[in-house]
Amino acid sequence: MRKKYLLLFCLAITLLCSIINYTAPIGVLADAAAEIAMELSTGTVLSESNADCKLPMASTTKIITAIIIIEDCDLDEILTVDDKAIGVEGSSIYLKRNEEIDVRDLLYGLMLRSGNDSACALAIHHSGSVEKFVETMNARVKEMGAESTSLKNPSGLPDNDHYTTARDLCKIACYAMKNPIFKEIVSTKNYVGKFRSYANKNKMLYNYEGANGVKTGYTVKAGRCLVSSAERDGMDVVAVVLNCYDMYARSEKIFDNCFSAYKLLKIDKNRVFMSGRVLCKLPSEEVLVVKNSDAVRYEVKPLATGTKINKGDLIAELEIYDANGLLFKGNLYSIIDN
Repeated sequence: MRKKYLLLFCLAITLLCSIINYTAPIGVLADAAAEIAMELSTGTVLSESNADCKLPMASTTKIITAIIIIEDCDLDEILTVDDKAIGVEGSSIYLKRNEEIDVRDLLYGLMLRSGNDSACALAIHHSGSVEKFVETMNARVKEMGAESTSLKNPSGLPDNDHYTTARDLCKIACYAMKNPIFKEIVSTKNYVGKFRSYANKNKMLYNYEGANGVKTGYTVKAGRCLVSSAERDGMDVVAVVLNCYDMYARSEKIFDNCFSAYKLLKIDKNRVFMSGRVLCKLPSEEVLVVKNSDAVRYEVKPLATGTKINKGDLIAELEIYDANGLLFKGNLYSIIDN
């Protein structure tokens, strides 16, 4: 009987160890703990799962650090590396004591090589200390629409109070990707600067058609994290996967699904519509995300009732429908006197 219980105990331990050491087989897509995909220009959510779950995000934190530096600093300024940035834990570009380097080369080291020492040096350059920079980070992400994010450092090193959601991180990435300097940095495969040269770690740039960013991340606590972006046929999609074993394959699958299911519908501000006998148009270009499988229907609904209409008068509303209902409603203004 004792041998029987011992055998059962050993089998249980073996099973537990196999679970702990499990890795996804080649060719199998492991689910992300959280994920989301958004169309860049409109912020339209194309797919999501557990997108509001608060999770650590490792070095994808550096997206926030980078966009703040780009917006606030002179990228050609040369600085002397602060001693506090030497020998920082984790991934590094191996900054040396009293080394002189410009902000631009630090930024590329931050985003292409994920240098934690670079993040520290940039934070101190911006705010005088890492602690002050973190205060700026927390304030700025709120302005970017991230309401469920808490930041404790500029690099993504583990901290119980350092977290985000897939939705927040995607909003931040969409904001950053609209900045041409940021987009140029994260889409660069190989960089040669005045002081340093780097090759980009992000395999999406090499393996997926149309990929143009953004940032990888990994810690034991956060797992494998990836924020990526890709453009096809004029539509740019930003995807986030958090704690995803096969983050590249999963992100590619998300992109494939989004590009096959959706497209952009652009309504030029000079496109003319008719409200009765009056020519009219929208005040600005409108961009909508529509399903490839759905037909789109336009309806012009007159508002003006008087006989005299002047150029610029609000005379109608434009409504656009797909199979699921109303997609867009906007005002139409007369383009001629009537």
